[in-house]
Amino acid sequence: MPGITGIDTRALTKVLREHGVMMGKILFDDQPDNVPEADYEGVNFVSEVSCKEIVRYEAQGEKKGKTVVLVDCGVKANIIRCLVRRGLDVVRVPWDYDFNGMEFDGLFLANGPGDPDTCEATVENIRKFLNATPVRPCMGICMGNQLLSKAAGATIYKLKYGHRSHNQPVREVGTNRCYVTSQNHGYAVDTKTLGADWEPLFVNMNDGSNEGIRHKKNPWYSAQFHPEACSGPVDTEFLFDKFVDALTQGE
Repeated sequence: MPGITGIDTRALTKVLREHGVMMGKILFDDQPDNVPEADYEGVNFVSEVSCKEIVRYEAQGEKKGKTVVLVDCGVKANIIRCLVRRGLDVVRVPWDYDFNGMEFDGLFLANGPGDPDTCEATVENIRKFLNATPVRPCMGICMGNQLLSKAAGATIYKLKYGHRSHNQPVREVGTNRCYVTSQNHGYAVDTKTLGADWEPLFVNMNDGSNEGIRHKKNPWYSAQFHPEACSGPVDTEFLFDKFVDALTQGE
């Protein structure tokens, strides 16, 4: 783990605040040229952290008999725990796996690192799901919000600084309800490019960027923040309950 001392940190902060997140490297006086170059542009980090084969998790507690396909873009373990303890069987599939031929009741789009534009295979599979019948519920978190938005026709842009903290204020659109959320992302959805059948669900109160979307008729929605992160400690875990309600509606 590299460290550095003896630099003007205030000057460095001013550069970052003016130009945003950027690549950097530490040079050594005795070896100024012996530093490997790193280029993250266009790298598909999702493929590196996603599972390589299908993994199944059994529901805990009272079973509701519902099965959810979870698209693993780098899923956090607590997301899986939040699903199984709500009585859902979870089938975790690789990021580019075409799950549409499987038997399942709902779709969950997980978080993950990097640029969502490198995950076109995932977006195509989501589009198939959205166009399929019968309509089944879908929920996304973080990268899942961006991939669902891309499937809905939206474009993604890189934030200048990103959102990385446990105290990001987010308002539910159409209400005065505001939640303190946990976030860790560098890209955002351009709400203006969403399809006509979609609308923003949450908005960031600091910079006005998108924090989630929803379909106007169907049970499809997502959050850019992490409701499983227990930031409040359970302020936004209700989104998982909403997902379960959509799966069991009509029973």
